[in-house]
Amino acid sequence: MSEALNVVPKVEPIATGVRDPEAIADGLADVLADTYRLIFKTHAYHWNVTGPTFYSVHKLTEEQYENMFTAADELAERIRALGQLAPTRMDDIMARSRIEDLEVTPSAGEMIEDLASDHQNLAHLLHALVELVEARKDPVTEDLATERSAFHEEAAWMLRAIAAC
Repeated sequence: MSEALNVVPKVEPIATGVRDPEAIADGLADVLADTYRLIFKTHAYHWNVTGPTFYSVHKLTEEQYENMFTAADELAERIRALGQLAPTRMDDIMARSRIEDLEVTPSAGEMIEDLASDHQNLAHLLHALVELVEARKDPVTEDLATERSAFHEEAAWMLRAIAAC
């Protein structure tokens, strides 16, 4: 194997003025974990939804999981830009995530309510991340967290609007 393939990723110091990048990266890793869990749950509901709201829920969940998949990459890359390592193990993602699976196969209405609740909770986690980074001179992560929070707040609203029918 060539030497180029023997390079192991490591934590690296940064000199951008961001204070406490480890704590920020830890918060980002929590958001990343919840995002990955919510991607899977959204995709699973997308595959299995049935009933009169099938088409609208199927299309909306597809838009949402595609958005979150792109966001997961942005979150992980921000962790790396902070000189830290992004999670590399699924058991770490599972341990960090607060997203829970339902015990039984849900109805379409239960799927919608469950996803809306998860999006709302993830928005709340992102609000906490904004508070964390404000005092640590990290406007880049603050902007990212604000953008992601706006997505999750809108996703929860759209899902609740479908459930109100």
